[in-house]
Amino acid sequence: MSDWIEGTIVGKRHWSAALYSLQVDAPLPAFRAGQYVKIALDVDGARVGRPYSLVNAPHERPLEFYFNEIPEGPLTPRLSDLCPGDRVWVSAKPSGVFTLDNLVPRRHLWMLATGTALGVYLSMLKTPDPWARFERVILVHGARNAGELAYGETIAAIQAAHEDSFTFIAALTRDVSETALQGRVTTLLTSGALQAAAGADITPDNSHLMLCGNSAMIKDVRAWLEARGMHRHKRHEPGHYTTEQYH
Repeated sequence: MSDWIEGTIVGKRHWSAALYSLQVDAPLPAFRAGQYVKIALDVDGARVGRPYSLVNAPHERPLEFYFNEIPEGPLTPRLSDLCPGDRVWVSAKPSGVFTLDNLVPRRHLWMLATGTALGVYLSMLKTPDPWARFERVILVHGARNAGELAYGETIAAIQAAHEDSFTFIAALTRDVSETALQGRVTTLLTSGALQAAAGADITPDNSHLMLCGNSAMIKDVRAWLEARGMHRHKRHEPGHYTTEQYH
């Protein structure tokens, strides 16, 4: 079996500045919400690929990927130039363990994202799993400005479907908005503003946190959690938080 399958671009959205989504028709086998694949193009005789989480839920097609164009990068400027009908390579086997499979059910599931990490949570939230296992789900998206708060229609649909059990909190570091908190996710967490906005405390007994996005955010939140007696979740040692790691 080949390590790659060929896909066709069937949709593209330019959200803001350097933020894009691509929809890809490709025969990817079954995957679990939260997993990722590599997307690749052939550049100067070499196949250049990078890992991207799937935004679509396992039951949805086409595949969807949300990414930030890095102007000096070897791949993303080429991805953002693609148009419907263009071809792209997709790794044939989904990877990753950043899923809900082994989490210990607690009252509250916190999903903390910065930037394009939002996408992986949307895949999970469009499945029945989080709603069956947690009393409340709190999605936090940190961005620089309001234009980077993508997928508003998707989030609104999730809110409408789970009105009593879903809370969405946006946090902006550069813009001021009546519908978003002002500041970095870590600053809002340590000050208690994030918990106040959610109307929920974060404690070892009632909370599990998923962290995906900026490495500094993940590092700081981990330190904050561990100072409060919360430790990383492992398959054979249930814990209180999980982080995404691409390989």
